[in-house]
Amino acid sequence: MDINNKVLIVDDESSVCHLLFEVVRKEGYQPYTANNGLEAVNLARDLHPAVIIMDIRMPIMDGMEAFEIIHQENPYTAVILMTAHGTMDTVVETMRRGAFDYLMKPSNVKQVRIALERAFQNIRLREELTTLRTQVQGKYQLDHIIGKSLAMQEVCKMVGRVARAQATVLLTGESGSGKELIAKIIHNNSHCSNGPFIKINCGALPESLMESELFGYERGAFTGATARKPGRFELADKGSLFLDEIGELTPPIQVKLLRVLQERAFERVGGTETIRVNVRIIAATHRNLEEMVQQGTFREDLYYRLKVIPIHIPALRDRSEDIPLFIDYYLRKFACETDREVPLITKEAMQLLRHYRWPGNVRELANLLERAVIMSNGVIDVQDLHGIIPLKNASQLVVLGEGTLKDVLHSVEKQVIANALKEHNYNRVRTAQALDISRRALIYKIEEYGLDNLRYVSDQVEGKGQPE
Repeated sequence: MDINNKVLIVDDESSVCHLLFEVVRKEGYQPYTANNGLEAVNLARDLHPAVIIMDIRMPIMDGMEAFEIIHQENPYTAVILMTAHGTMDTVVETMRRGAFDYLMKPSNVKQVRIALERAFQNIRLREELTTLRTQVQGKYQLDHIIGKSLAMQEVCKMVGRVARAQATVLLTGESGSGKELIAKIIHNNSHCSNGPFIKINCGALPESLMESELFGYERGAFTGATARKPGRFELADKGSLFLDEIGELTPPIQVKLLRVLQERAFERVGGTETIRVNVRIIAATHRNLEEMVQQGTFREDLYYRLKVIPIHIPALRDRSEDIPLFIDYYLRKFACETDREVPLITKEAMQLLRHYRWPGNVRELANLLERAVIMSNGVIDVQDLHGIIPLKNASQLVVLGEGTLKDVLHSVEKQVIANALKEHNYNRVRTAQALDISRRALIYKIEEYGLDNLRYVSDQVEGKGQPE
């Protein structure tokens, strides 16, 4: 990473400028000098230095006035002020306004070196943080929503429309369908994208702990509360709070949450101070909240507070045309992470993946493909998916998408045979008996589907005879 290494030295004493010039140069930075504040302001506009070392008392324009102008025009420039004892109060006030550090005059070379190192270390950390933030925000942009199906195109349109608003969003959909990803995309495309994105799983904690996690607590609020702790609402101030599995909240916590949504204010557990926050709420659930309202397990007023903008994420089985896109994405992702070539996937394996019902949705597909990439030898075929996709009953398959009925039946038949072979330790006699077909028919199917490269044991009693 290339870091700006320009250092501007500002002092009306030429001897001080010369000394600091040599120190800065020997430390490997690029020094420039100015003799007063006005000259410093003009040079700062032209050079854009990373660090400025500036005396406070100077003619024409002093360091205080120059600092105010420079800091307003470029708040990321690290300004180190030099001062005598008589102006310490001024330095403290300037640092409160954004100056990075100060040096007492006269300063020795070691002190200057330390101040420079601290300034550039801070700059490097800030650059790294900016890079990471850019990478994270780039990961959660609208064009990172995978899907060409009409259902997902509608989701994309809705997310694009609501992201810039401050309204509460309620995401619904099955577990693993991508609700958290959508929540992060909404946050990163909103006005509060520079603020924090705080998540809490509402079903992960008991009621007593959930209250303190959401709203924080004061010291002494309960046994073990040895210090004040901010809650998730405080941590999410000027950002977004993602309330995952909102349907798991107990009625007492629902009441407290409703008040925060109405007033944007709350008190910590054990406290009396009212804390006000500016937080974007994004809630998610796999439950049917409308049914829960009718059953009396979820407050109706809270439900309508949350359902300002509802977005439903469809299950993966309801958008099978998106499955090849996910497969391509995850094969490339996991191949890159494991330093492998992107494996090929056979037509039969693709058919099987498209016709499986995916009860775990995208999360299940991602986990399967990660394992397949690690275990495959460059090609993913149906037998590579055996043991990963359970096909114990026909309800786990859904006949959708491209391909003829014959293609689908062949894909299913191939998988059933591969499963049976493995279950019976690749013994053809026992496999044929389990499938209720003749051994000759099984051998024909094995050759037809290219399963003859699997490991077979003897058809006879284990340990007797020779394997075929």
